[in-house]
Amino acid sequence: MPLLADNGNSVPMKVTVESPMTPQDHVRTIRLISERNPEREMATFHLGPRAGVAEINSRVRLAGSQRVTAVAEMSDGSLWMDSAEVVVTLSACVDGS
Repeated sequence: MPLLADNGNSVPMKVTVESPMTPQDHVRTIRLISERNPEREMATFHLGPRAGVAEINSRVRLAGSQRVTAVAEMSDGSLWMDSAEVVVTLSACVDGS
């Protein structure tokens, strides 16, 4: 994710997990978790060995500056995690009340 996002309505993100993506050793799921969004679990991506590469490219909405965490569940049941801090100058997902 970029360190600075001008607009929280569409923030580019990329998650890559180093994995051979074989039937014995692959990424099952990648979850994106937000610190400040109204819905903390932003997305869940299901993968398997036929994906070939464990990489997700997308855009997300962010309700202000925050830490976004990616959690990858591997085929052996282990969980891998990393996070990124993003400064958002114009927030999205803001409650209208």
